[in-house]
Amino acid sequence: MRFTRTRTAKATAAAVVALPLALGGLAAQSHAQDASPSPSGTFGPGCSAISQKADTSKDKVVEAAAAYPQLSQLVAAAARANLIGTLDGKPDVTIFAPNNQAFQKVTVSQLDSLLGNQEQLKKVLTYHVVDQQITPNELPKGSFTTVEGSKLTTSGSGTDFKVNDEANIVCGNIKAANATIYIIDTVLQPPS
Repeated sequence: MRFTRTRTAKATAAAVVALPLALGGLAAQSHAQDASPSPSGTFGPGCSAISQKADTSKDKVVEAAAAYPQLSQLVAAAARANLIGTLDGKPDVTIFAPNNQAFQKVTVSQLDSLLGNQEQLKKVLTYHVVDQQITPNELPKGSFTTVEGSKLTTSGSGTDFKVNDEANIVCGNIKAANATIYIIDTVLQPPS
C-alpha cells in the first residue's frame, strides 16, 4: 500500500514538474518496443518509436501514461486539470492519448488559453476518454460517447486507424490496469 502511494505520488510530482518542461517541447526519444500488430498486442506505425520506462499493465492509467516520455504533456495537463484521481478511479476506460507532437500542433496562444482555463482543459481532456475499454476489433467503424459527453468516431483497418477522421492512432492497444491507451497525433476538440 505504501509503495503504491509512493509511486503514485512520484508520478504525480513528476507530472507537475514536467509541465513547464513539456510546454517548452521535449526532444523525441526513439527506443524499440514490440510493434507486432495483433488484437492482443500493440500495433501502429509509431510503436517502434515509443519509449517506455517500465511495464505498465499493472499501473493505473495516469501512472502508465507517465511511463511514456512521449505523453508527458498529456500527463502534465491531466494534473493541471485535477483529473488524475478521476481517471485512475475509473474501472475500465479507453484513452485516446495525444502525444507531445500533438500538443506541438496547437498554437502557443491556444495552448496558453487552454492551460489557463481549468474547466475548458478538463472538457478537452475528458473528450479523449471513453468510459469502456475499446478493443482493436471495435475501431474500424466505431462511435463512442466520451466522458465529456460528446461522440467521437474511429475508422480504418489493419493497423491504420483514425479518430474523428483527423487524428492518426500512432500506437494502439497499450494496456494499463484500468485502461487501454491509443496514442494519437492530434489534440481532439469536442464539438461546440
